[in-house]
Amino acid sequence: MRYNYMVLLALVIPLGCSTVPPDLPKAETAPVGKRRAEALLQTLLALGLDYRYGGNSPETGFDCSGLVAHVFREAYGIRLPQNARAQSEYGVRVSLAELRAGDLVFYNTLNRPFSHVGIYLGDGRFVHAPKTGAQVRVEPIRGSYWMQRFDGARRIQSTSL
Repeated sequence: MRYNYMVLLALVIPLGCSTVPPDLPKAETAPVGKRRAEALLQTLLALGLDYRYGGNSPETGFDCSGLVAHVFREAYGIRLPQNARAQSEYGVRVSLAELRAGDLVFYNTLNRPFSHVGIYLGDGRFVHAPKTGAQVRVEPIRGSYWMQRFDGARRIQSTSL
């Protein structure tokens, strides 16, 4: 497995910081719970892994919904379907202003709603498995490409999060 540890450290270290940039919603100032931190770690460990259509493990690579299903299974024991559209029906709808680390963000990338999913990291960034020939990576949530295609966000509820 290939991990980009410098990127991992750059993303994990801010999780413990107490300061929040002024343009971020107040919801992001809440401390990251132990279980939520585990999900974020699982997500970050996938950085740099190859995209693979239908992939759902670090050994095979990931597609977008396979990454989400893997993270929630490993961190929480929650079994989500490996389909972005089906995943969009789980949890509670949240707005961009309410996003917290670990929330799912959905996009219309294939001319159909909820065709792509990623995991919000906080700090205005999300992780996703983008497309064939690419690797799992971090993107700014407010980038013009992503904002034009944003379909919504969901928070998967669990009493242990």
